[in-house]
Amino acid sequence: MTRLLLAALALFLATEAPAQTYPAAPVRLIVGFPPGGANDILARIVGAKLQEAWGQPFLVENRPGANAIIATESVARSPADGHTLLIGASGAMTFNPGLYDKLPYDPVRDFAPVTMIGSFPLVLTINPGVGAQSVGELIALAKGQPGKLNYSAGSTPFQVVAELFKQQTGISVNHIPYKGSAAAVTSVIANDTQMTFVDSPPVVAHIKSGKLRGLAVTSKTRAAVLPELPTMAEAGMRDFDVVLWTSLFAPAGTPPALIERLHQGIAKVLQMADVRERIAGFGIDPGNAGPGELGAILKADLARWTAVSKSANIKAN
Repeated sequence: MTRLLLAALALFLATEAPAQTYPAAPVRLIVGFPPGGANDILARIVGAKLQEAWGQPFLVENRPGANAIIATESVARSPADGHTLLIGASGAMTFNPGLYDKLPYDPVRDFAPVTMIGSFPLVLTINPGVGAQSVGELIALAKGQPGKLNYSAGSTPFQVVAELFKQQTGISVNHIPYKGSAAAVTSVIANDTQMTFVDSPPVVAHIKSGKLRGLAVTSKTRAAVLPELPTMAEAGMRDFDVVLWTSLFAPAGTPPALIERLHQGIAKVLQMADVRERIAGFGIDPGNAGPGELGAILKADLARWTAVSKSANIKAN
């Protein structure tokens, strides 16, 4: 029995010791998108604060391409020592598996969830010339003119959300793809397309100026940056709850003690007033999900969006 206790103690010390000295070298935060986007901004805000607290550089590396597949796969194949981490967007982690027949990573098997950094709803936005003042009126208009309205989508996840809207309402509107949210929003302003689901930063100023009409946000509660807009539930669609997120993931096999140190470190960062104020300006709510809860959210969202993509026959290959 003594020998077993000593062995257990040795194992405990072996796994705890790295957490006491972590990070022992610069930490790389891998982002699957170009500089300037929400994921990049969150990585730099959190990384700078952790660098101040822990005395090691937190270096943001942007590896855009292939719907963040390149960046995500690179972290999945990295050493599980906590020094290479993924700033994982819900698109790469919960939408891609349903969009690609072959994916070089498994979001559940290949990663250890650390913590959610931030989450945000989408905004259902239309051209002011569309004869609808509410979600209900838009649905009625679309049903009265099947196939006459077009929606823009700047990324595949936004397309999937729009297809969920179509599935739940029974309307027929046409998908017009664009490269990025800015182009998708511009198309609605020009009335080349009539509606879009998009995150708030590209549309807030246009809604306030009257160039666009916001109808609702997709979260359970109203968005602080657009408090005048109802939620989809308030607009009559009680089962339409969509929140996208940015979270931190480590390669599978990373010691739990390191995972917990990172989780607690980021939790402290997200409680800082200056951090909360800054990310709120982008329409982002600070995250509060730890490893276990994030893992559950990952699996639930993965199942949900895979089912929607399959039902709508959406493929990114």
